[in-house]
Amino acid sequence: MKPVHDNPLLTGLTHAEAESRLKAEGFNELPSARPRPLYAIAWDVVTEPMFLLLMTCGIVYLLIGSRQDAIILLVSVCVIVGMSFFQERKSERTLEALRDLTSPRALVMRDGEHRRIAGRDVVRGDLIYLTEGDRVPADAFVVDAQNLSADESLLTGESVPVRKLVPIAGTEPDSPPVPGGDDHPWLFSGTLIVQGKGWARVAAIGEHTALGHIGKALATEKDEPSRVQAETRQAVRTIAIGSAIVVSVLIVWYGLTRSDWLNGILAGLTLAMGIMPAEFPLVLVIFLGLGAWRMSKSHVLTRRIPAIEMLGAATVLCVDKTGTLTENRMLVSRVMAENEIYPFDTPEAFIPDNYPEVFHEVLEFAMLSSQRDPFDPMEKAIQETGNTVLAGTEHIHDSWMLIEEYPLSRELLAMSRVWGSPDRQQYVIAAKGAPEAIIDLCHLDDDTASAIRRQTDYLAAQGLRILAVARAQFQITDLPSDQHDFIFEYLGLVALADPLRPTVPSAVRECLNAGIRVVMITGDYPTTARRIADDAGLDAGGRIINCTELEDMPSHERQENIRHANVFCRATPEQKLLLVNALKNNGEIVAMTGDGVNDAPALKAAHIGIAMGERGTDVARESSALVLLDDDFSSIVTAVRLGRRIFDNIRKAVVFVIAAHIPIAGMSLFPVMLGWPLVLLPIHIVFFELMMDPTCSIVFEGETEEPDVMNRPPRPPRERIFDRRILWLGVKQGVALLTWILGVYWIAMSLGFTTDEARALTFTAMITGDIWLIAANRSWVKPVHLAILQPNRALWWVLGLTVGVLGIGLFVPAVRELFHFGNVSLAQVILTVAATAAVTSLLSCLPFFRYRRT
Repeated sequence: MKPVHDNPLLTGLTHAEAESRLKAEGFNELPSARPRPLYAIAWDVVTEPMFLLLMTCGIVYLLIGSRQDAIILLVSVCVIVGMSFFQERKSERTLEALRDLTSPRALVMRDGEHRRIAGRDVVRGDLIYLTEGDRVPADAFVVDAQNLSADESLLTGESVPVRKLVPIAGTEPDSPPVPGGDDHPWLFSGTLIVQGKGWARVAAIGEHTALGHIGKALATEKDEPSRVQAETRQAVRTIAIGSAIVVSVLIVWYGLTRSDWLNGILAGLTLAMGIMPAEFPLVLVIFLGLGAWRMSKSHVLTRRIPAIEMLGAATVLCVDKTGTLTENRMLVSRVMAENEIYPFDTPEAFIPDNYPEVFHEVLEFAMLSSQRDPFDPMEKAIQETGNTVLAGTEHIHDSWMLIEEYPLSRELLAMSRVWGSPDRQQYVIAAKGAPEAIIDLCHLDDDTASAIRRQTDYLAAQGLRILAVARAQFQITDLPSDQHDFIFEYLGLVALADPLRPTVPSAVRECLNAGIRVVMITGDYPTTARRIADDAGLDAGGRIINCTELEDMPSHERQENIRHANVFCRATPEQKLLLVNALKNNGEIVAMTGDGVNDAPALKAAHIGIAMGERGTDVARESSALVLLDDDFSSIVTAVRLGRRIFDNIRKAVVFVIAAHIPIAGMSLFPVMLGWPLVLLPIHIVFFELMMDPTCSIVFEGETEEPDVMNRPPRPPRERIFDRRILWLGVKQGVALLTWILGVYWIAMSLGFTTDEARALTFTAMITGDIWLIAANRSWVKPVHLAILQPNRALWWVLGLTVGVLGIGLFVPAVRELFHFGNVSLAQVILTVAATAAVTSLLSCLPFFRYRRT
């Protein structure tokens, strides 16, 4: 493939031109991928059980002649619906933004520079670079390519790849043919590059592509319900059935004992609202949606929501070395020629005149065997170093023409490029690749091969990546089909360093403290792998396994070796899949990183597939659950921390919801069963809902992680949100609070307070008790008095509004009448709050009411 600067067709748009076309022609997207309309969100909100219960209560109040209460309820309904709609819409917008971010990416030429942009931002006329594994973002024609083939089965139904050819130089092809044919230059939106690489000019976008013309639609991807969501639905369904039975019994009891069926229905509806856990689905939607948004802020995109809950259970992280643990920024560090090592730290400080001609030749032919304008970081380092070190010498061949290229293959890990001088009098072949491949190409004797292997091991032990370089000369004839047909001369070795990312050692320590194994999988030599593992702080387990050995091992032996080794070298993508399945068979929960087409099976097989966002292919991204935007290992660790935090906070919110509903249900049920006046009315339930909804969905979602979140082992993968310990903790806290509130009501009635006065003091005690429930569950590690002081802006807004409205309801006569409160003094309110705070503080000191980890 010709270098960009050698081909007049390979000039991209300027930023200004792209912006102008984007405004004029719109985004590169099909009109089918629409967000959920507002009316659909509104319908989901108004069909919620809590909304229907409130509406029914309002109708009952109208029937019994209490118009004022009915109006208050209906206004409250509008407030609750508005809040629910706002939260649903916020979650929907978050997921829309995430869908946009996870759409296919495109590498384009803008202002003479390579830029990776969202597929929807591609415009007509853009020059795009495509390689194996990329999804074509728009209809385009090829302008320069090498062995380019595409899978067009999305449009044709035929899975056989079709070849693409470059049109006659300097011409633009006619209108595109029907998709599916061989040997034409057209690429179609949505199809997949399965072989080769090339540049293409965008001719049509969005609905004007072949995909748009034939009515194909890219439907918005719908995530299947996660395990936690399914568990929540089951819990809500079970509680709803139980509630219906209890409410029916209460209505019948009230009607028979008091001969007042309308008020009996009102008492039953109040109890139903008190029992109904309407917050559970809200908690899941908000926590998982905002959790995915928080991860995107940490350079991790969530493509599948269930991955968030699985992160906390991950026991093994399988990571690539290059680009994940290292910076993927190669630097030439050593050149070895004729048994001498020529080191240099920076090309600018290097003085080539002191070195022999053979050194120059090694670097010269390493350059010739690389692309002139490369994407590969190793080739980029070689070209940058060579252009600096050899500048102004006869070893720079800018005017030479590329005749042929023999690409890297699975059978031979080496590539060769054939060059001709401008006068076509000289022809050379430059080859570079794995040392064993170059040894094979040069047909070296055993002694020479052994010496080169020793040199390779010596350099690899320093954590360097080794390439061997060779050359051949020939007279122009028909070129052979195989590199082996040339007579190669071995020149030397080029050693490149890929610096370890500075954040890696601390991130690895964090994983090990969290009980997570970090397994490094690399294509490098064992000595290189060991050096990087040592620098990263990985526990090599006393052994580094060459993946070629794995395939020959018996199954039981392979399982045992994988159980104790954490570094695997010389790995192919197929062997990655073998490793993932072996780890899963050992009972591990596996997170796996990958970037290529052949990594897709391993990414799909892993419990949590993690694709590289910068260097990864679209196929890898589509097979993964998470995408690393910066390809940085520390971002994976951040995602694990966030996953654990989200799971912890969901459980805290669940405990709060259970504990807060028990006093509401109890104070709706016991007065009726004991023949007392009704304590709670629908208006009070509405007040609790207005407090509890933002508390469980916004306050707990915003809680920071526990101090020990990365100092405890992964949670069991089958651990449930609603397990016995969580349910039992909520029940214990709720029953304790209910007992105290019943005591407050009984004491008030015994002291001669009226029903409305006793209701006011009891309601005050309930609100104070709910504040204790929030404080008790904000942290399960810190003491309550420290947990309540944790920074959480939303909490103070919720508590401030709650206390403010309560104060207005107690001391403003018009509002007090709406709440059916009696006229109580400030001293009586302060005494109730102080007594409740004292009792709940005592409860907080008892381990019985605190969460204990196992």
